Amino acid sequence: FATFTFKYKFKHITLEKISLQKLKWIRSLQIKKNREKEQLILVEGEKIVLELLSQSLFMVKLIVASEKFLLGNKISTDCYSAKKGELEKMSSLSNAPDAIAVLEKPEKETIKNNMRTLILDGIQDPGNFGTIIRTADWFGITQIVCSPSNVEQFNPKTIQASMGSVFRISIHYTDLPDFLSSIKEPIHGALLAGTSIYETNAAKMKYLVLGNEGNGISKDVLSYITHPILIPGRGTAESLNVGIACGIFLAEWNRAL
Repeated sequence: FATFTFKYKFKHITLEKISLQKLKWIRSLQIKKNREKEQLILVEGEKIVLELLSQSLFMVKLIVASEKFLLGNKISTDCYSAKKGELEKMSSLSNAPDAIAVLEKPEKETIKNNMRTLILDGIQDPGNFGTIIRTADWFGITQIVCSPSNVEQFNPKTIQASMGSVFRISIHYTDLPDFLSSIKEPIHGALLAGTSIYETNAAKMKYLVLGNEGNGISKDVLSYITHPILIPGRGTAESLNVGIACGIFLAEWNRAL
């Protein structure tokens, strides 16, 4: 590896330039099967990377970033400098970020009972999923339970859309009928036919199910919904985007507490 030494704030900092081999390896982590095989997470974006470093949310394996980023921030983990063109090759974003981090996947947690839980049945779009995670974080939801068909929580686009919230919420993947069958409390589900969320006793809500963007809640899950709810509209649109609907439901849920 080539190295470059700079004098910065009265300290000598040695930056190791990224090799072609490591660049190709990081780029390979854009593919889900490669991330799962190595149990790693790829994070793109200066703000999210700095947040991870400051809060020690996850174990950071290494960071690849511009010289400006590395020299302007105190980083104790392994880091490599890269030029803009190299960052573009490793990034999935239209505008390459100044920093990319590789994290180790944490051990799986168990699903907790008796707490407000958002349940997602087959969300497919990583942008929608990231928006839902970010919205849940804003409204104080700390647990999300997903069907196995749901998009991956550590998809780079999901991470980006969540603005880092994906690292602050406990997210689980499990067979939803099995999970729902063990619940004794009411289970609310977002449907096109049901009681208006504004006429529902949202203070008693504990579990809220949101369905797939195109097909809604699946038949296997639908049978466990005890309280169908909806967001009333006045226009002619067929439905709301699931991320927007999530925000409306959670805002009303919070208001009722």
